[in-house]
Amino acid sequence: MQNRPAIIAVGRTKFGEHYEKQPEKLIEEAWLKASEEANIERKNLKACYLSDYFLPITNKLGLEEGFLSELTELHVPMEVTRSFSSALLNACNAIQAGRYNMVLVGGIEKMTDRWDKIRDDLMLLEDPWSYYAGCTPEANHELMLRAYIKRYGITGENLEKLNLALAQISVKNHLHATKNEYAQYQRKITIEHVLKARKNARKPLGLYDFAPISDGATALILANEEFAKKFTDKPVHILGASSATDYLTFPAREDMTHFLVSETAIKNALKTAGIKLWDIKIAEIYDQSTVMEMISLEDLGFCERGKAWKCIHESCKDYKGYYEMNGRKLFVNMNGGLKADGNPLGATGGAQVFEVFKQLRGEAGERQVKNAGKLSYGCVLELEGFGTKGYVYILGRD
Repeated sequence: MQNRPAIIAVGRTKFGEHYEKQPEKLIEEAWLKASEEANIERKNLKACYLSDYFLPITNKLGLEEGFLSELTELHVPMEVTRSFSSALLNACNAIQAGRYNMVLVGGIEKMTDRWDKIRDDLMLLEDPWSYYAGCTPEANHELMLRAYIKRYGITGENLEKLNLALAQISVKNHLHATKNEYAQYQRKITIEHVLKARKNARKPLGLYDFAPISDGATALILANEEFAKKFTDKPVHILGASSATDYLTFPAREDMTHFLVSETAIKNALKTAGIKLWDIKIAEIYDQSTVMEMISLEDLGFCERGKAWKCIHESCKDYKGYYEMNGRKLFVNMNGGLKADGNPLGATGGAQVFEVFKQLRGEAGERQVKNAGKLSYGCVLELEGFGTKGYVYILGRD
């Protein structure tokens, strides 16, 4: 990648239910943490990119750019997108084009303020066909699981192991979140908790199989490679960035057992970065459900199709902090994933980048991966809707 964008600093809030905080207080907190980390002033910023899905609905903020201008007291170019990854991709393009030397990328969401209202909107984001068929936002995850089981002929004892593997994903992510001071849920759960919730719901997936509704904000400061050297001697470069798009209607897709966008985006990102898949040792994966984490391991190429559940099940029997796949170690969702860290949609991708950034710089504290050898590359996968859009970023240290 020419003129590689470099992340100088990151910041975030704790995710959770922030009824007492207005949106501006959350994004201000995230921005200040990032700016203080690299001693950056507002005047250094040449543009801002903000992401949110629902602020006009939940908090009556109709023109978010003006809201951000008031907050920063800046009149530079500002743009708003849905996901953090979308905002970051626009920022990367601007940096590479030589348009700006330093920009702010931020994400924010206040979902708990009007959860009853946005539940319908969430379903329309995922799939209007399913919405008008009377489905809930969780329905497509179960449809994908059923299609996966049927396609790969998983029955009997193997089906029991697959269901257990999905529960192990949830338990693993909650375990990681106990070491994350920003996580929404910092408590351990057990396999029994997950299975009991499924039984109570009378469904294949229960309460502990899904990410929560969250409030929160994230921010990062992005600069071109030369300008970044003025502010830090430990930049993390964005070596590869790619996105892809699929049909909005889930049942209309050719393959209902995988996300084409993830597969396409990782291939393009690896090509741009000029590295091999297994050079990556840490990944933040978009686990809006336990099914999505399992599927994404296959979509990204870390596991063979139809076999991720086997790797998960074997790795979690005596969990050592990583998945073992094809004789290699892969550290996944070390911040607790969306499942336990939280999922404020517009800010979620920022938390994923935050984690890989800290891990690559050896600043993740108790969460810092161990026994991984040299940690040079990490990747982030964020999805919009139910696999309608996918973004992959490959981050690296020199």
